[in-house]
Parts: sequence; structure tokens; C-alpha cells
Amino acid sequence: MRQFFVFIIITIFCGVLHAQGIGELAPDKDPIVFPPNAYGLDIMFGEGGFGLGGFYRRDLAKDLTGFIDLSVSEAKDENEFEYVDPYTGETYTYGKKNRVLLLPVNFGVQYRLFSESLSDNLRPYINIAAGPATVVTTPYDMEFFTSFKKAQARYTAGGYIGVGANFGLEQKSTLGINLRYYIIHFFDEGVESLSGRFQKNLGGFYITLNLGILY
Repeated sequence: MRQFFVFIIITIFCGVLHAQGIGELAPDKDPIVFPPNAYGLDIMFGEGGFGLGGFYRRDLAKDLTGFIDLSVSEAKDENEFEYVDPYTGETYTYGKKNRVLLLPVNFGVQYRLFSESLSDNLRPYINIAAGPATVVTTPYDMEFFTSFKKAQARYTAGGYIGVGANFGLEQKSTLGINLRYYIIHFFDEGVESLSGRFQKNLGGFYITLNLGILY
């Protein structure tokens, strides 16, 4: 899985460098003025599984954007291994005590790279964010939705750093991809995913597809 994330980030940077070379040969054009506000949906694929989120962005200055986002995704211990029951075909994780769900709210800034040399069709950026996080645990031996009757919530802080790009010249919608590394840290023993094993640091790499509306 980690190799896949490395491949994605290398692909993004190669695309940036290739587009930069093309941009140097193209004649100068007036830059496109995109609407200053955006909101939309984040679709997340990470080491812990699938996640969903939402975002709001607002331009603060040339090449600098402020944003807030929130998401929900599952976290897994690095020692978790799924097995398939040969009789029922169901998957299970040996020794797993709790499901762990991450619900962070992050405030951050995004800085556009190479705005003077690249076409507006490719707008790479770096971003950084931090904020409060809620971590919810539910019993693994109960059905997923039923287990929320015994859910327990913990509160801490977290954030992420990332690199990504927005694509296209559309001025009413936005499409982008962002590779992020999340960290959510507990200042006590943490949460118990596998029986007897507590985690203080949660998070990991996520590939995030951004779909939004500009206005």
C-alpha cells in the first residue's frame, strides 16, 4: 500500500514537471481568474480503508487559499490482518477488539506552486492543516451499525501535510487530487484497536479526490 502512495506522488510531480516544460514553450496568455470560493466533497482512499469528507475554501491572496475540511474514515493498527472464513466467506480480524473511526476537523492553508510558469490547466499546490479530532471506538464483535449503541468518543488534536493539484479550466466546478499524510496524536495511552494494544498515533497516508463547486 505504501508503495502505491509513493507511485501516486511521483506521478503528480512528473506531471507538474512535464507541464512546466510545455508551459515554457507556449505563448503567454492572460491568467484565468477563478472564483474565490469553493465547497465540495472529498473522497478518501487510505491505508485504513475508504473515507468521506467535505471542504470549504476561500482565496486569501494570490496563490494562497485558506480552507476548512472535515472527514470520517477508519483507522487500523499496522498489525491487523484480515482472514477469510472458508466456511462462510466472511472476513474477520484476529484479536481485534474495537473499530476505530476518525472524525477530524482541520483548518489550513494551501499554496499554489509554479503559478507563473505553468498553464492554468494544471495547478499544483502544497497544503498544511491542523485542528481538533474526535476518535470513536465501537465493539468489533457487534454488527457495524448496532455497535454504535456502545460507541465511545475520545477527543484530541491532529492535522496533515499534503501535495496535490487541481485540474481543468472550468470556472464553475473544481476537480483535484491531494496526497495527504494525517497524524492524530493522543497524550495518554491512546485507543485500543487490537486487544491489549493501544495506539497513541493514528492516521497515515490518504489519496483524496476533490470534487467541488466554485462561486
